[in-house]
Amino acid sequence: MAAVVLAPAACAPPSAPAPAVVPPPAGAVFDYQLGGAYPPPAGTEVVARDRAAEPAEGLYNICYVNAFQAQPGKEDDWDHDLVLRDGDGRPVVDEDWDEALLDISTPGRRARIAERVDRWTAQCADKGYDAVEPDNYDSYTRSGGRLTAAHARAMITLISRYAHERGLAVAQKNTPELAAHRADSGLDFAVAEECARYDECDVYTEEFGDDVIVVEYTDAALADACRRWGGTLSIVRRDLGVTAPGSGDHVRRTCPGD
Repeated sequence: MAAVVLAPAACAPPSAPAPAVVPPPAGAVFDYQLGGAYPPPAGTEVVARDRAAEPAEGLYNICYVNAFQAQPGKEDDWDHDLVLRDGDGRPVVDEDWDEALLDISTPGRRARIAERVDRWTAQCADKGYDAVEPDNYDSYTRSGGRLTAAHARAMITLISRYAHERGLAVAQKNTPELAAHRADSGLDFAVAEECARYDECDVYTEEFGDDVIVVEYTDAALADACRRWGGTLSIVRRDLGVTAPGSGDHVRRTCPGD
């Protein structure tokens, strides 16, 4: 009888462990450069830039991706059924930013949207970013009831899972009403716009501790944030367009001593 030789299972190469995920250092001096990358001011330790930009050398870098809405005028870049539509078939639009909402209402559509977001995330990782900031997690609140918080949580979980596989920390962008779900959703830190102005920063710190980056757009809100959390949280005051120096609209201020 011929001998039968079976390859031992032990010969299969072990799967590589996922890279370590590290959130930005708490309380670090921060710059929000979504409207255009520029040399970070002296003392800056953490920078957020659009995914199209290169990371800042020697700093902790956060890569911005618009994960829940299409860029202005770019809804046709998405399959027709992946854009959320009203009863007349027209895109449901975030009027503040002129961005069409993506339809995350079914597992199949979420998977297809996540496939593209994952490609962007992979590009961020390949460039050397340390974290990803998926924007418009709260788009369901602008959907006229067509999307729900459960849809948003399911979508961000898909995004977080892949980002963690690539070694990137994941930010919860705004959406204080879902902060209590941060662990189940795989979120490592928060980027909270105007939480001092709207008295929401405590909601984030209750769940994320000091791993909260605060972005304010008025001097009064910056002063309040610095008074209450200066030296503990990362806090910056920017102009609404988060523009680069020389634009005419550029504003960047931090807490005294930063």
